[in-house]
Amino acid sequence: MAKSVNKVFLLGNVGKDPEIRSTAGGTMVANFGLATTDRTKDAQGNWQDRTEWHNIVAYARLAEIVRDYVKKGHKLFIEGRITTRSWDDKESGKKVYRTEIIVNDLSLLSGRDEGGASSGGYSRAASSSGSTASFDQRGPAGQDDVAQSAEISDDDIPF
Repeated sequence: MAKSVNKVFLLGNVGKDPEIRSTAGGTMVANFGLATTDRTKDAQGNWQDRTEWHNIVAYARLAEIVRDYVKKGHKLFIEGRITTRSWDDKESGKKVYRTEIIVNDLSLLSGRDEGGASSGGYSRAASSSGSTASFDQRGPAGQDDVAQSAEISDDDIPF
């Protein structure tokens, strides 16, 4: 059998607060939409943005992290796999399909109180085998000019 790969990397913004529920077996599940945007030039040379919405599903510990730290507007980096579910619609009887990204790992790129800021604050990566936390020490966007103009001496370096 030929080798195959089902791996997805997404960097985007959460569209609305995640929905949290539990399965009949007690496993926590988090569902939310993640928006990614591609920017291309049209025939006239104008930039056009095209937003793609992804259905994201996190289970167990990752769902707890989503419940505790993810809100509308937050920027996330997600690693996962694509899956498609299908069922029969109760009203029409037609088969309905839904493509989802099952989260294997995620990194929170917004601070706790930041709604969609792209840098600074708390960052956390987690997987089913455990989790780690780190702090991104970069300041909010726009502080790069100040940092570059500041003089640093050997006394300022902590090592």
